[in-house]
Amino acid sequence: MRALVCHEYGPIEALRIEEVPPPALKAGHVRVAVHAGGVSFATLLGVQGKHQNKPVLPYIPGNEMAGVVMEVAADVTGFAPGDRVTGPVSSGAFGAEVVTPAGNLYCIPDALDFAAATSFPTLYPTAYGALRWKAKMAPGETLLVHGAGGGSGLTAVEVGKAMGATVIATAGGADKLAVARAHGADHLVDSRREDIRARVLEITSGRGADVIYDPVGGEIFEQSLRCVAVEGRIIPMGFASGKIPQIPANILLVKNVTVIGFYYGYYNGWGRPGEAVDPVEIARRRALVQDALAEMFGWFEQGKLKARVAGIFPLDKWVQAFQLISDRTVVGKAALDPTR
Repeated sequence: MRALVCHEYGPIEALRIEEVPPPALKAGHVRVAVHAGGVSFATLLGVQGKHQNKPVLPYIPGNEMAGVVMEVAADVTGFAPGDRVTGPVSSGAFGAEVVTPAGNLYCIPDALDFAAATSFPTLYPTAYGALRWKAKMAPGETLLVHGAGGGSGLTAVEVGKAMGATVIATAGGADKLAVARAHGADHLVDSRREDIRARVLEITSGRGADVIYDPVGGEIFEQSLRCVAVEGRIIPMGFASGKIPQIPANILLVKNVTVIGFYYGYYNGWGRPGEAVDPVEIARRRALVQDALAEMFGWFEQGKLKARVAGIFPLDKWVQAFQLISDRTVVGKAALDPTR
């Protein structure tokens, strides 16, 4: 099969398109013909060798895929050839075929195209789990979302709005802010031109944001500490700025602030790196994800989630696709199509 292969950690340009043997079907697994593989900052870090999870080299990158079921193992029920599905994979989404545990697959609505569906294996349930399971955000609370023009931030805007929050979105530039507005943001802050702390306090009449979703880190996180409400919750979701912030404990103490860690891989069946998890516990976590996705697919059909696609690229245009991520110019979700 045709695939994009990483032979050594390093620049994205070093990847190569090759013909490789398709993965073998195993018990409990499903073979999927991949029509779209999500391009993400986490995948970029993986290729560069900077992610906490390091697949054995050589490997096929890509952690989010959508496509059509080709074949199911004899012990698998609930899926059949021809089903349109999406799901997270530990690697392999940039190949023509992928074999994945049946428990990690989800049938998608007919109206959801494959490129848009690549937002649902990780981005949407990450936002959902962080906001509902961990932050326990309630309707009527104020949610501040940083990096709202990118895939991670934009999904958090939509999920937060669907949960009943008042959403403040920050992004760099009018174009990205306009997209955030179109996807449900109630208030906009230009992170390039405006003082985030001052604007958030102005919008909230001095109270601050109840929940802050931050995939950017660095100076943005420092701004968050200065505009979070008393008893607020901050969720550091990533470090697109390239700087991992240090947290001054005195501010947490004085304002009763909670900083929440959330690793979605813990819930989707992969567990923590090196963790041995029993099947019952894996099933419990996957059931949470199944319920979350069922609710979010309903939101999609109601028009509450738009799953914006920044672009779907042929496999040989992978450098251009990843350039959108590294330059932070992506607005929505980019994907590669291994069939082209």
